Amino acid sequence: MEGFWSGSDEKPKKGLEGTGLNLPVNRHGNLKSASSDQNLKEVLQSIRSSKSLAVINYGASWCHVCSQILPTFCRLSNEFPKLSFVYADIDECPETTQHIRYTPTFHFFRDGERVDEMFGAGEERLHDRLWLHS
Repeated sequence: MEGFWSGSDEKPKKGLEGTGLNLPVNRHGNLKSASSDQNLKEVLQSIRSSKSLAVINYGASWCHVCSQILPTFCRLSNEFPKLSFVYADIDECPETTQHIRYTPTFHFFRDGERVDEMFGAGEERLHDRLWLHS
């Protein structure tokens, strides 16, 4: 197993960085990733209290379909600057995502309440839902 660890003390990357994907740059500061249960709880509390428009993408780094839609999710964060976009990896937030049965799952929030849910990928479907809820 020699060489398995590179010898660096670098922690494994989490959240959006942990996907290893080349993702579009977010220009509006409205894209975040929750990389722990505590972090996701704080994000959910913030969404509920601020009553902001938000969408959470529940995915997993090993999920092929998630990897296909995530760049689109990031790109759309630039097209909908008034919405808050959150990526939550189910493996990094196991307690707070135990209700998620399918990846990717998208939850849409308005006025602090979840108003819609979308399962699976589909760029046009995602765009239309974001447009509907923005």
